Amino acid sequence: MPSIQTDRRKFLAGTGAAFGALLASGCTTNRLVASPGMANLMAYGPLMPDPAGMLDLPAGFSYRLLSSLGNPMSDGGTVPDKADGMGCFDLGNGEIALVRNHELVPGDGAGGPIAKGFGTRDGTLVPGGTTNIVLDAATLEVKGQFRTLGGTIRNCSGGVTPWNTWLTCEESPTGPGQRYGEGLARNHGWVFEVPANATGLVDPVPLTAMGRFNHEAACVDPETGMVYLTEDRDDGVLYRFVPKERGNLRAGGKLQAMVVDGLADTRNWNAPTMPVQQPYEARWVDLDEVEAPQDDLRMRAAARGAAIVARGEGIHMGTDELYVCSTSGGNRRLGQIFKLIPGRGRRPDMVELFFESESENQFNFGDNLTVAPNGHLIVCEDQYTDVVDNHLRGITPDGRAYAFGRLTMQTELAGGCFSPDGKWFFVNAYSPTRTVAITGPWDRFVA
Repeated sequence: MPSIQTDRRKFLAGTGAAFGALLASGCTTNRLVASPGMANLMAYGPLMPDPAGMLDLPAGFSYRLLSSLGNPMSDGGTVPDKADGMGCFDLGNGEIALVRNHELVPGDGAGGPIAKGFGTRDGTLVPGGTTNIVLDAATLEVKGQFRTLGGTIRNCSGGVTPWNTWLTCEESPTGPGQRYGEGLARNHGWVFEVPANATGLVDPVPLTAMGRFNHEAACVDPETGMVYLTEDRDDGVLYRFVPKERGNLRAGGKLQAMVVDGLADTRNWNAPTMPVQQPYEARWVDLDEVEAPQDDLRMRAAARGAAIVARGEGIHMGTDELYVCSTSGGNRRLGQIFKLIPGRGRRPDMVELFFESESENQFNFGDNLTVAPNGHLIVCEDQYTDVVDNHLRGITPDGRAYAFGRLTMQTELAGGCFSPDGKWFFVNAYSPTRTVAITGPWDRFVA
């Protein structure tokens, strides 16, 4: 997401009245006739118009509204706006938790006073951070929701860890004396860690060894404990953090950037320099001065041979490979998805351009992404036009795209993630905040 929010992120006036009564029940099912031009050629079937006017899904799939902007929370605050990246965790005892980012900037409402946090502007804690939603795993009853991190700026996306924490990433490398940093007391642009089992505000400790840059998302290789990090810039790079102690990111480690031998630029903007599904060997170069007070880490990485990636956004670990979404990459600048297979010390790392969109109907500015239990990717679109038509896009393991959902609100989709049992898919509408759970016949996919 760019540094300045555009008007189209605002929900159209009156939309809430249009579907509020239907949403009040908390659940809608799509059973109507398919919209013209929305038919899928494969997958789960054509998308059906939502009678509540929010989220079109294939027949047989339904969603449940869990949380909305302004809902009262159990800590006395209210649900903040700009819901973005999100992870789902098994808490045991029949409970699961969603840890949800809020991409708030100074001047945005925080949903009430924040008792403690990382940074201030003109003496007041800045409003970004996370909220946790505790759910009954069987019924999805909301058992509590509360603020868990405060005092950060533009918590965009992040990633789950094998040790049941959420890495929440600031997409805002700004600070005192810097652009947009007027009144800030500290530098921002860090990764923070939030336990899934937090019961309130956690101590806001920046993981500075993981670098200061325009962070987007993160994922952890469960075998090695290495953390892979994306950067939302047109001239960004892909990072890897090698921790000193697996599972203890506060102990520090080494930050590196990906080098693709013979390929300095993966964007394919001017020519197809990186063909689709052609594997390349990847290696990693160490970076220094990773706290980057001048916000120049990506440029110093590129000078050392790191491959340029256009707006790296969502990143997610599959079984033995991870997927990276490049929002504006590709010859049509509609988006790319890369697949990286870590060698884990036994063989070289390999990277390929897994998918590149050639049509807005395939894929149009993908952002957050996740790997479904069946191995498909589900990608949240985030278009940048005056009027948006954002979808949930599926990508099959052999690289075919299909529409899985369509958001009829004038905002983006974000934070897609699955419950541990694979039954529910959780996703956010960005603004005004809506968090929903989708379920249906996941085994009904037709090739």
